[in-house]
Amino acid sequence: MRWAGALLALALAVPAAAQETRLHSLSNASEAAPWEAVGRLDIGGKGFCTGSLIAPDLVLTAAHCLYDKATRQRVDPSRIEFRAGFRHGESAATRIATQAMPHPAYRFDPQAGAAESRNDLALVRLAQPIGEAGVIPFETAPEAGPGEEVSVVSYALGRAEAPSREDACGVLGQERGVFVLTCDVDHGASGAPIFRMDGSIARIVSVVSAKGELDGQRVALGTSLTEPLAELRAAFGAAELSASTSARTVGVGERAVIGARFVSAGGS
Repeated sequence: MRWAGALLALALAVPAAAQETRLHSLSNASEAAPWEAVGRLDIGGKGFCTGSLIAPDLVLTAAHCLYDKATRQRVDPSRIEFRAGFRHGESAATRIATQAMPHPAYRFDPQAGAAESRNDLALVRLAQPIGEAGVIPFETAPEAGPGEEVSVVSYALGRAEAPSREDACGVLGQERGVFVLTCDVDHGASGAPIFRMDGSIARIVSVVSAKGELDGQRVALGTSLTEPLAELRAAFGAAELSASTSARTVGVGERAVIGARFVSAGGS
C-alpha cells in the first residue's frame, strides 16, 4: 500500500459537514472512570498532548510532544505534568515528570513526512508512581491489522477539559511501521492511545502521531509499537516494564495545543 505520497496537508478550517464526528465526551464520571489511566500531558505551560500510563510511573506518548517548536529543543522534563483522568479541572492523579525520552531513532522535524511517524514514540517517567484506586496502567498488544476496528481516547483542540472517546474507527492499512486510520484526531491528540478492544479488555496497539488526508478522506497516522516500543524500553532502561501492567476491563479556558502533526505530500 503506497499511501505516503498521497497524504496531503490538512487545513485547520475543515467544513463541519466534511466528516461527521464519531467522538463523544467522557464528561460523565461513570463513563470516564475506566479510562483514567489516559491523561492530559501538559508541556512547559504552553500546550498539551495526550498520554497513557503503561506502568505506575511511566507514560507513553508521541516523541514530538517533548520538543519546543520554536527552539526545536527538548522541553525540560520538570516542566512536563501528567494529569491522569483530567476532567473539568480535576484529575484522578497529577505527577511531574523526572525523565522523558523519545525513541532513539526519532529526529524532531515539524515538517516531517509520514514516514517519521514510524519512531514517533516517547516514554515519560513520573516523579512518583500513580497508585490511586482505579488508575490502572494499560497493557500494550500486537498491532491491529487492516480492516480491524480500534478505539481512541484523547484530549484535543476544543475538547481540552475532558477526554473524548471514538468507540470505533478503522485501520485502512500499514506501511513501514505506520498505521493509517479513519480516527478523528486534532491538535492535542498526539500521543493518544489507540486501543484494540478484546471484548471488554482494552489494550494499546498504537499511539496517535499525526493527521492528514488520503484520497479526500481525513485520516490519522499511528505509530506501531511492535519494534519501536521494545527499542525505546531498552534505551530507557525499562526492560521489565511489562511486569508492572495489568489487563484493563472497561465499560461503557482553551490552552495552546501541540499535536497532532500535519503530514505533507511526498513525505519520505
